[in-house]
Amino acid sequence: MRRLPPSLLLAAAVFLAGCRAAPPAAVPAAARLVDPQATPETRALYARLAQLAPDHVLFGHQDDLAYGVGWTREPGRSDVKETAGAYPAVYGWDAGDLEHGADRNLDGVRFDDMRRWITEAYRRGGVSTLSWHMDNPASGGDAWDTTRAAFSVLPGGARHAQYRAWLDRFADFARSLESDGRAAPLLFRPFHEHTGGWFWWGKGHVTPEEYRALWRFTAAYLRDERDVHNLIYVYSTDVFSTPEEYLAHYPGDEWVDVLGYDDYQALASEAGVPDMTRRLRLLVGMAEARGKPAALTETGQEGVPSPTWWTGRLLRALTADPMARRIAWALVWRNAHAADKPGHFYAPHPGHPSVPDFVRFRQDPFVLFEDELPPMYTLRPGR
Repeated sequence: MRRLPPSLLLAAAVFLAGCRAAPPAAVPAAARLVDPQATPETRALYARLAQLAPDHVLFGHQDDLAYGVGWTREPGRSDVKETAGAYPAVYGWDAGDLEHGADRNLDGVRFDDMRRWITEAYRRGGVSTLSWHMDNPASGGDAWDTTRAAFSVLPGGARHAQYRAWLDRFADFARSLESDGRAAPLLFRPFHEHTGGWFWWGKGHVTPEEYRALWRFTAAYLRDERDVHNLIYVYSTDVFSTPEEYLAHYPGDEWVDVLGYDDYQALASEAGVPDMTRRLRLLVGMAEARGKPAALTETGQEGVPSPTWWTGRLLRALTADPMARRIAWALVWRNAHAADKPGHFYAPHPGHPSVPDFVRFRQDPFVLFEDELPPMYTLRPGR
């Protein structure tokens, strides 16, 4: 097993892939979360994510339990499970419209269902990550309304009280994710893809100083004012070329737990595979220099047009370089119900031509699905 850098060294830990009897995760003294009061389960998850890399990557899928191609809200269903034989290790969700007190998110997922699915996955040992396509607080438009807004929600801004109310709703939701009296940890990924220009918090619509202040206020308010202690804070850009570009809006090591990025471009062709590997190598280098895990927080190709996309592109990109393979998880986007958005799917479904290759992807010892995970939420002290 390749050794992690000292800041992520997991003391005396031995891990056997797929073995549920694996020892509890150890938290190294130097691995500090944004939240010093993070719950034991949250700290254990953070330690385990660091421990599993570089020998394994967790496979994730957005909205996996909510709907799939040809179905919606059917108990126990999952396009991933029905093609690979197991649930994904990581479940992606989105909090968009929670800020308004809506009963469902921007993709029609009921928040009561999301709460249940997150806690069910937690009980099974799976991991959940949550992004937030938050509406524009200045204009009232959606997340893609690029009216300048970040300055208005910071302390002293005209929309600051409104933003605090939005965070209150989010805090109530995060604190409600309880199973047996324990809150399910979340990999929380706010203000993502800000190196692109399509969101109001994105490039050209927010200054680096405003973005940093927005991130820091959000984390501090949830942690210190609302006592939300089950969050791991994930900073994720869109594609980038240099470390300087990636870090231009970085809020600081004390405000970020995981470094990630989203990439829908590289794997659209065979020629782009080396581009993803190069960016992953840069990402892991930046993360490990700061004592943090790294992740491919969103990826995929709509419709999965290549029958060998899983091993020929994604797996090849992840494993082509010893540094690039040291990411904690890789998540593909959602499989929309066909009636809602035909052809909008990023994981295979029964009968899709890429299913045999997806099975090969699932069988690779580097890739972990939910049934292969060690205990993710059991903690023991590090040395």
